[in-house]
Amino acid sequence: MAQLVVRNLENGVKTGLQKRAKRHGRSMEEEAREILRNAVTHDEEAPTGGLGTEISALFSRVGLNSDISEFRGRQIKPPSFDI
Repeated sequence: MAQLVVRNLENGVKTGLQKRAKRHGRSMEEEAREILRNAVTHDEEAPTGGLGTEISALFSRVGLNSDISEFRGRQIKPPSFDI
């Protein structure tokens, strides 16, 4: 197994890690391992595309297979907030 040394860790971070480990019933070392495991796992699951790609993926199984024709060719007008 690999080892990792973290230098120049602020006292507040160390104290927070100790408190978090105590709440979870783990050693500080095990708590740090768990935090790192979760960070790597969630990083791998992070979206890789842009916002439009992610929105498109969310609705890809809805069943709309054609363009929305009423939006094609129309000029976009910004909203007016005049009272």
